[in-house]
Amino acid sequence: MSEHSLTIALSKGRIFEETLPLLAAAGIEPAENPEQSRKLIIGTNRTHIRLVIVRATDVPTYVQYGAADFGIAGKDVLTEHGGEGLYQPLDLQIARCRMMVAVPEGFDYARASQPGKRLRIATKYPDIAAGHFAAKGVHVDIIKLYGSMELAPLVGLSDAIVDLVSTGNTLKANKLQAVEHISDISSRLVVNKAALKVKYAAIQPIIDAFSHAATADDQPPNI
Repeated sequence: MSEHSLTIALSKGRIFEETLPLLAAAGIEPAENPEQSRKLIIGTNRTHIRLVIVRATDVPTYVQYGAADFGIAGKDVLTEHGGEGLYQPLDLQIARCRMMVAVPEGFDYARASQPGKRLRIATKYPDIAAGHFAAKGVHVDIIKLYGSMELAPLVGLSDAIVDLVSTGNTLKANKLQAVEHISDISSRLVVNKAALKVKYAAIQPIIDAFSHAATADDQPPNI
């Protein structure tokens, strides 16, 4: 890719689907649907712009090291990553959900989470979980998992979980309940700082278009 070309890092699923209107506002249309294609690099109707499809947790890393000029990642992922080397100009207000503590029904969380108590917490967000309980003065043993979080307290692996909650249906189906709100989560635009300097003329209009579309203001600028 030349210095005038742009690479955008995206993940499949909800973030990609909710990013499509933002891309359209910037005049960018993917050549293929990543959900139906095995390709990891997808062209667009703009010959100098391509998409790379990566795991959601890897988006900040691709952008940080310049393998992508910018991308879209959830606040949860960015918090765990640390955001080093990234410019975060926009909260796009897409893929909204909540970071919550959940426990089995009937578990006395109020008593178990008093200052000085110790809990075992299963999560794929160890930094977020550790920070939350440290602020409460609760000692925690963090158990890092990569999926099926709801299973952990049901088989005695943990007392509670820290995970993203959207509808809460998965918790209910597994007889868990959300008992504490940690933070609201949405997806952010993240930009490689060096790329923004070198490719400012190409990147800034896209940031502006995303901003207009995300806030539902006037028509986005024609780029």
